[in-house]
Amino acid sequence: MAGDQSPGAGAPLAAPTPPGDGPSGPAASAGHTAGKAGFLALTIGAIGVVFGDIGTSPLYALREAIDHARSGSAGPELAVLGVVSLAFWALMIVVTFKYVFFLMRADNKGEGGTLALMALAQHAIGRRSAWIFVLGICGAALFYGDGIITPAISVLSAIEGVKSAPGVGTRLDAFIVPISAAILVVLFLVQSRGTAGLAKYFGPITAVWFLCLGGLGLYHIFDDISVLRAISPHYGVLLFAGEPLLGFIILGSVFLAVTGAEALYADMGHFGKAPITAGWLYFVLPCLTLNYLGQGALILDNPAASENPFWSMVPQFAYWPMLALATAATVIASQAVITGAFSVTQQAVQLGLLPRIDIRFTSETQAGQIYVPAVNTFLMIGVLTLLFMFQSSHNLTAAYGVAVTGVMLINTLMAYSVITRKWKWPVWATLAALVPFGFIDTVFLTSNLLKIPDGAWMPLVLGAALVLIMWTWTRGSQILAVKAKKDSLPLTDLIEMLRARPPHRAPGTAIFLTSDPDVAPVALMHNLKHNKVLHEKNIILTVRTTDRPRVPDSERTLIEPINDDFKKITLSFGFMESPQVPRALGLCRKQGLKFDIMSTSFFLGRRSVVPSAAQGMPLWQDRLYIFLMRNAANPTDFFHIPPGRVVELGTQVSV
Repeated sequence: MAGDQSPGAGAPLAAPTPPGDGPSGPAASAGHTAGKAGFLALTIGAIGVVFGDIGTSPLYALREAIDHARSGSAGPELAVLGVVSLAFWALMIVVTFKYVFFLMRADNKGEGGTLALMALAQHAIGRRSAWIFVLGICGAALFYGDGIITPAISVLSAIEGVKSAPGVGTRLDAFIVPISAAILVVLFLVQSRGTAGLAKYFGPITAVWFLCLGGLGLYHIFDDISVLRAISPHYGVLLFAGEPLLGFIILGSVFLAVTGAEALYADMGHFGKAPITAGWLYFVLPCLTLNYLGQGALILDNPAASENPFWSMVPQFAYWPMLALATAATVIASQAVITGAFSVTQQAVQLGLLPRIDIRFTSETQAGQIYVPAVNTFLMIGVLTLLFMFQSSHNLTAAYGVAVTGVMLINTLMAYSVITRKWKWPVWATLAALVPFGFIDTVFLTSNLLKIPDGAWMPLVLGAALVLIMWTWTRGSQILAVKAKKDSLPLTDLIEMLRARPPHRAPGTAIFLTSDPDVAPVALMHNLKHNKVLHEKNIILTVRTTDRPRVPDSERTLIEPINDDFKKITLSFGFMESPQVPRALGLCRKQGLKFDIMSTSFFLGRRSVVPSAAQGMPLWQDRLYIFLMRNAANPTDFFHIPPGRVVELGTQVSV
């Protein structure tokens, strides 16, 4: 799954201006040509990042589904035609109808993905909804569960191609897992250097991969042209109706053909709706359809090819180049998932679902080029554990699919609030659109749940652990906020007290960071109590995360004068932005607030939290929250404040 990705492959952040909006004449003609070139570049970029995961599915999807189908009573012909038909219509219904034609319309200022949809749904309702919040954190957690499996199964399925390589036999079988592990380790190690330099090759390489998929499929369709009958949905219905339980199991494998579909929605903010739609309808979908039809025709003509239909399609003279291309394509698909995990982490931190985490920028020009060391290490350990635990792509398919189907169902459920509240559709029309998609998502999810004994438990356990972490962090932060407000002095009361008994004044400006601007910050109270001074100018600074992906500079700052000594400043950032506090404060100069950032002191209140069994959360959850808090990134680094200008004053509280 490559959902929820940043433009980690060096993707442009916005679509070009549509041609025809500028002046006429030669300049307009040049603009029209530039517009076409920009659109093509975005489309090729989308092919490299958005469709990488779904583009590697032909390596194993049909093999697994036909293997299940042949264990039933259906004849060999119906087994093949039924599976190919189910795969084709899964691509049409789940990807084309649900995501391309429908769900991509539910964008949050151009952004998509589970967390963007959660923020949009909350905004549509006008308040924080508990059930939408729970769905959002479940979707984010399941993404990580799936993100660990995708690199492992993709790279391993490509390297397994050496088993069928001419002149090799079984001599390299023992090296398949170590080679796959080495490739993945190198991939994770280079993340800290950024991928901008290689990113320009991702789109063209993946485009060549899809052309090869389509070419191989077109060539082998003529092995048995009758495979074109599989385009009719009734063959899939016949296979399912003949043995419903077996058909249900087959659906779990057929779903492998559409893993990565949610990436169309998640990445539309990076490439735009039009390039993604064009790339899917006019390039990726035809190539995938041809390849699945070609695999089906090959198996109808030569049943023995069902052991590994994809690699059986490749002619011997092109085998090694195709193996190298498949490896490159799977590495690119894995890269998209890794950068997607970085992006989801950044969004989750900004939305308050996770503690502050060290997020580093690897490019000075691409906002989406980020590196998260903790997540990178977590993914690498998880991927290598899966690789050595399951040993083959056949075994890994048992663990694949549950998390993806869970995310798809969550997207469908959250879309209800957006459609009824934001789009103003009547309930009957909303249900008419969503119930069929929800039914299909539920069928795919339950069919994949049958894989739990064989390995599908792993992404579910991982997802459950992450849900617990997110819930603990959110709940603990709420308890602390309530307790802090209860124990704090209202800022207006403090100002009145200072007017009655003026303290010693220190020259310069002091900025006090606080989450609640209406109460006196802890650092301010400690500064008055212990240092017995008040600066000449005092700013109560609040950093707020909005339900939009990005906030324009014109709306970044809000200044509220209180009196000659105090001002409130609210800085607003989108949930896909990094809170660059000094840069945002620099914008205040345009509103008449002038100060030198290098002669300003930033006061941060640091809480030392101790567990309490008598209040708040259970004791074990208190300890988990304290662990998360102690390992959170330093706020100085997170807000990009000059370290030499920071003063930290602490207090002890219990949860």
